[in-house]
Amino acid sequence: METTEVLNIDARLSLRKTKEERTVIDIGNGTKCGGKTLLIIAGPCSVESLEQMQTVAKILPSGTIQALRGCIYKPRTSPYSFQGLAEEGLAVLSQIKRLSGLPVVTEVMSCEQVEAVVGYADILQIGSRNMQNFELLKIVGQANKPVLLKRGLAATIEEFIMAAEYILNHGNPDVILCERGIRSYDSYTRNVLDLGAVVALRQLTHLPVIVDPSHAAGKRELVPDLARAAIACGADGLIVECHPQPELSVSDARQALSLEDMLALIDSLHSIAAAVGRQLPAKITSVRQKMLSTVN
Repeated sequence: METTEVLNIDARLSLRKTKEERTVIDIGNGTKCGGKTLLIIAGPCSVESLEQMQTVAKILPSGTIQALRGCIYKPRTSPYSFQGLAEEGLAVLSQIKRLSGLPVVTEVMSCEQVEAVVGYADILQIGSRNMQNFELLKIVGQANKPVLLKRGLAATIEEFIMAAEYILNHGNPDVILCERGIRSYDSYTRNVLDLGAVVALRQLTHLPVIVDPSHAAGKRELVPDLARAAIACGADGLIVECHPQPELSVSDARQALSLEDMLALIDSLHSIAAAVGRQLPAKITSVRQKMLSTVN
């Protein structure tokens, strides 16, 4: 069923009326977002150490994880909270990318950080707090890397689409939209996961749409069901926080899954994906397994 809604916004590049076929984005190593195969991104909220990321890179690819997440710059509510390893984390990302054979996703918060990160990351993430940082959107629009754009804390669907339009307008066609929950009066969950927005965005735009159930829930026991619901309603993939020892995570510990629970979640998605005409990626290849055998 196609939408008949007409948006009163000047989105010349992102709407379906300008491009009927859906955009499929190549994020490296043959991994794509937006096609029949779902994109599954997983990893810790923050890169904490090389040892931590080696464990992540050794265990997660044994499932159907296609990309690793790990932030080295962290926008924190408190200035006293862990802010990320910054440049020190770039060396960790580089080594983990080489050892795992998986693309990596990390957040950038300023124009200067884009220049530092672009040579290391396969996907540049724009967090919810920066969804309308228009100067930053212009810079990543000039970067030759896919951009994962998260919906703002209280952004309307129209505002979200127009933020993507900034990136497209500055020359970068590879934008992945990410629904991660919006603010509500109810504090039981961290945010409210707007699955209606996922359906609407897929009808309104040609861009891939993935879901972050971790930031929506804020509680790890809610994450798997929200992830399954996201796939059922047509999301093109997931980005999920997980950690070797979730309770010891330096950021967002309460919402992080264990690595074992992450793999169990992925296993539970196969039948749901098939029911909506999608599929999960194949298990790890022998070539990649040989690469992982070098991880100590």
